[in-house]
Amino acid sequence: MKKIVLIVMDGLGDRPIASLGNRTPLQAAFRPGLNTMARDGITGLMFPVSQGIRSGSDTSHLSILGYDTVKVYTGRGPFEAMGLGMDVRKGDVAFRANFASRSKDGKIEDRRAGRLSENTEEICSAISMVLDGVQFTVKPGVEHRAALVMHGPGLSEKVTDSDPHETGLPPREVKPMDSNASRTAELLNRYLSKVREILDKHPFNVKRSGKGEPPANELLIRGAGKAPEIEDFNQKYGMKGACVVGIPMIAGICSLAGMDVIKAPGVTGRVDSDYESKIRTAISALRDHDFVLVNVKGPDIAGHDRNPELKRDVIEKADQAFRQLLGLKGEVVVAVTGDHSTPCTYGDHSGDPVPLLIYAGGNRIDPSERFDEVSCVSGSLRIQSGDLMQYLMNVSDRAEKYGA
Repeated sequence: MKKIVLIVMDGLGDRPIASLGNRTPLQAAFRPGLNTMARDGITGLMFPVSQGIRSGSDTSHLSILGYDTVKVYTGRGPFEAMGLGMDVRKGDVAFRANFASRSKDGKIEDRRAGRLSENTEEICSAISMVLDGVQFTVKPGVEHRAALVMHGPGLSEKVTDSDPHETGLPPREVKPMDSNASRTAELLNRYLSKVREILDKHPFNVKRSGKGEPPANELLIRGAGKAPEIEDFNQKYGMKGACVVGIPMIAGICSLAGMDVIKAPGVTGRVDSDYESKIRTAISALRDHDFVLVNVKGPDIAGHDRNPELKRDVIEKADQAFRQLLGLKGEVVVAVTGDHSTPCTYGDHSGDPVPLLIYAGGNRIDPSERFDEVSCVSGSLRIQSGDLMQYLMNVSDRAEKYGA
């Protein structure tokens, strides 16, 4: 039996870009490591969750790990919060959050507040409070990101987002999605009103505005949910699993699934992450783990920022790190894919399929010689993300026989 390294390049898929000669950033990137694995392995296309679905990173990662999202997905908030080390108890409601910039006329100017580089612990503490017996706790994530947890009696996750999901619009009023959520929605609206008062006057934002930087004067919340019950990954597959990731949400999913979360030096969850360190750490984790998931966030960030040159450059840096894996051929199954497409021309997730390669040694090899959205069309694989783990179990000689 072989061990498995699964690399998920967040937002990897793209569409042709005029400034890149009508190539995708992946096609335009110098990627000898990925191309070597494609040439000596098997390739194809993978549909995250299902064909044409614009999946989130949370639902796609759950599906990639073999979990039925219809049964286990309750919202991204709990994963984000747990990945930040927050205590999410039974009955708590958790949200994914962004610090954003709100103009004087009440409209959102920047949903990421200039992609904050400062530590936001100070303002997170300032807006953590008790309101009508409910504890509101905010903890910072990477850059502008944060998580909000509500702890108290009778709370419901059936509420809408305050995030308008685009600029030029005011924050949305939180509304109940059923009658049991009315109190939760009312509390959230009162809480967010108090948050605005605090953030508008907070020294953190006074200082930013004084330097001509966009203030972090709005907390946008979305992805409400309660912690789901997920089958233990190690028992599900008979493997000891781990992950090396830089973003809290993926760490939260893996932690909830019983996988070990391993931190790598220099890994930030941003485009400046140390990819060499991430892959070294993953290889080292194979000493006492059978399966290691690696998430590379950079391509998704560049896609959301509509920056194809940056996305190309991030892929090139990641490829250089991936070349450490070439020496594992025959001993370890290496799979590389994306969790969804984030086209730079669109600036958000799309339902386009993502390229997939499996580099194992001793297995079939197909005609594809390069790893990109177009070359992988000539590969032999056409699968949905929910089938990927079973395929990896097969090529690693770990699959159980079905039938006599």
